[in-house]
Amino acid sequence: MAEAVLRARFDEAGLLGPVVVDSAGTAGWHEGGDADPRARRTLQQYGYPLQHRARQFRPSWFRDVDLVLAMDQSNYEDLSALAERAGEANAAIHLLRSFDEGADGLEVPDPYYGGEQGFTDVLRMIERASAGVVEHVRADLAV
Repeated sequence: MAEAVLRARFDEAGLLGPVVVDSAGTAGWHEGGDADPRARRTLQQYGYPLQHRARQFRPSWFRDVDLVLAMDQSNYEDLSALAERAGEANAAIHLLRSFDEGADGLEVPDPYYGGEQGFTDVLRMIERASAGVVEHVRADLAV
């Protein structure tokens, strides 16, 4: 969901092209699969296109990316440990909601085990954080 929202926000900002938005998990449980049908329905309902196949984050990617966003503390810790093992301890890894100044917490909960409303709630969290992500990247591109 974050991939679709961020791609749309960077496109609206005229930055899609210099900025590539992609997503991957910290584990390969669903590798090769499509997004959860509830996530796809929620994105479609709110006008976000999504073409996605699940894959697992690879340590070599740290060399090629400028910003890695984690949805929750567990993912953040997994990515930080992976960066350390890959010799990329200075990788820019952030919790997505750290870019939302009004967030009531830093984690995006996993809506997988809940109902449809959980996917809408997560979409709204991602949307609120996306403006801060775009501004952060815009500032980095200006340097």
